[in-house]
Amino acid sequence: MHYHLIGIAGTAMGSLAGLLHQRGHRVTGSDEGVYPPMSTLLDSMDVAYALGFDPANLDPTPDVVVVGNAISRGNPELEAVLDRGLRYTSAASLVREEFLEGKHVLAVAGTHGKTTTSALLAWILEAAGLKPSFLVGGVCRNFGTSFRLTDSDYFVIEADEYDTAYFDKGPKMWHYRPQTAVVTNIEFDHSDIYRDAEAYRLAFARFINLIPCTGTLVAGWSSPVVRALSDASLASVESFGLEASGSHPRWLATDIEFGPEGTEFVLLDDEEPLGSVRTPLWGAFNVENCLAAIAASRAVGANLEAVISAVRTFESVGRRLEIRGEAGGVTVVDDFAHHPTAVRGAIAAASERFPGRRVVAIFEPRSYTVQRKESQEAIRESLRGANRVVIAGLFHPERYDDGTGMDPEALAHSLRLDGVVADYLPEVDRIVDIVVSEARPSDVLLVLSNGDFGGIHEKLLDRLKQ
Repeated sequence: MHYHLIGIAGTAMGSLAGLLHQRGHRVTGSDEGVYPPMSTLLDSMDVAYALGFDPANLDPTPDVVVVGNAISRGNPELEAVLDRGLRYTSAASLVREEFLEGKHVLAVAGTHGKTTTSALLAWILEAAGLKPSFLVGGVCRNFGTSFRLTDSDYFVIEADEYDTAYFDKGPKMWHYRPQTAVVTNIEFDHSDIYRDAEAYRLAFARFINLIPCTGTLVAGWSSPVVRALSDASLASVESFGLEASGSHPRWLATDIEFGPEGTEFVLLDDEEPLGSVRTPLWGAFNVENCLAAIAASRAVGANLEAVISAVRTFESVGRRLEIRGEAGGVTVVDDFAHHPTAVRGAIAAASERFPGRRVVAIFEPRSYTVQRKESQEAIRESLRGANRVVIAGLFHPERYDDGTGMDPEALAHSLRLDGVVADYLPEVDRIVDIVVSEARPSDVLLVLSNGDFGGIHEKLLDRLKQ
């Protein structure tokens, strides 16, 4: 069949294009901005894509048009699809129909940790000889890709709570029908989609209600909301968490030690020690991600020895505490963190990974939720753990007024009152100038953004080399 993807350059859409290509379908697409790594991926598969949206991109007529969730009414290509009565669907619906039917689906949901946990779970199942298919929202370094299609009975998928398409405002995760479902944690996010915390909570409650009685819910016990929702699960519940949570989960990490080479902890199953586990990942939140993947893999019968070996050799995912380079003794680290909890965790993890070194947090308020005024105090608390803070301008300041938008300048001022050296620098090039001029050997420049941040990572490294 011929599938045409409107919005093909998005992470999920590009990966779907790869799965369709692997299955032997003809794939075309269109988007306004197509750049590496997605352009490289599409070119390697000889997937033809148009730059820009135009009704002419629909000639010859495709069998099915896949409409990305970033595409809305008024898009000229979408309007042509509707005018011509072409068959169209969403990415999530197509994934279910084309790839998930008849499979044992392991779906990983939650506010934080989905991508890392999904990638680690796929790697564990690979080490256990189960050769899973997978679709993850980032490049899994162990595989060198964000997707894979095999003849295995197992399919690992990252289950996103963001909406599906302009014609389907429910979350993508409702489409995936998991037999094994992971919910890492639940903390209000995506205020552009969900009106309040209760609506957000309900989305996960319905996801949990999709698990069959013979399935398994792997539940993050340090999250009070997850614990509460687990009570209603008709599937068996495998809980996981840290010793400090005081929640007494089945899968527990104790004696956690952080070091420059990663993290080590003792794994307990129902209070029975199963041995020491090493991971190159940093931070307490990544210990929980490891526990989630371990519990899910054991639920489908993965061998314990293979599980522990895979955790030790896991190479993480792109843009998750990723060291982008070093110049003049200064290390540039990229992290996707944007929610206050994720920002706080990333700063703590960097401090643990680089003990005694100055952590300079360079934060871009980019997501809809974090740019709202009500997030300002939480972000202040999260950024206080850094030795130096630089705050960029809002991603789309025109969307907000004084009553609704975060005030980055006021945020920097409040941090200075807390004794933190902090500045508001709205322009990327100015940030690079100031940060590089101040940089000392052994500094860690931690870039926090869920976007490309104006190419700041390479700009910092280029200037540091100079």
